[in-house]
Amino acid sequence: MKRGLNKKARDLARMNRAFLPRNRSAQFEMSFGMIFSIILIIVFLAFAIYAIIKFLELQESIKITQFESNLQSDIDKMWRSSQGSQKLEYSLPKKITAVCFIDDEFQNMIFNSEKIIPGKKINNIDIAKTIGAEEQLCVPNVKEKVSLIIKKDYGEALVTIAKQ
Repeated sequence: MKRGLNKKARDLARMNRAFLPRNRSAQFEMSFGMIFSIILIIVFLAFAIYAIIKFLELQESIKITQFESNLQSDIDKMWRSSQGSQKLEYSLPKKITAVCFIDDEFQNMIFNSEKIIPGKKINNIDIAKTIGAEEQLCVPNVKEKVSLIIKKDYGEALVTIAKQ
């Protein structure tokens, strides 16, 4: 009987050893792999957020460029005609609070914004008549829309801009 108990104890000990981890470095490798995976996920998320922010900034820049191009095109059409008046509405990003027309040699249209946005020289505008006695004519950006009146009277050489 004594021998039978001893054999059972040995079998039990052998079974217990089968379930115990044999190599402790395998546990370390597993945790290192998990840590490395988490670091990679964080890096990928940071890159994705950065790319989305840059894409949105690019979208705003494209909207501003499109506004400038469309405004110049509409002014040129009115300038080529003998007379006329048009109420126009343009889209601009939220960050621009107003579009201002000023009497400057290098740029006659500027943007009021928290960030510095370069102005532009718009051709075929009678800037003196547009701004009148004021220093500038500012048209507010309301709900991402700027409303202007572009007009030219018979016999005038240049186009004038007014608020709507």
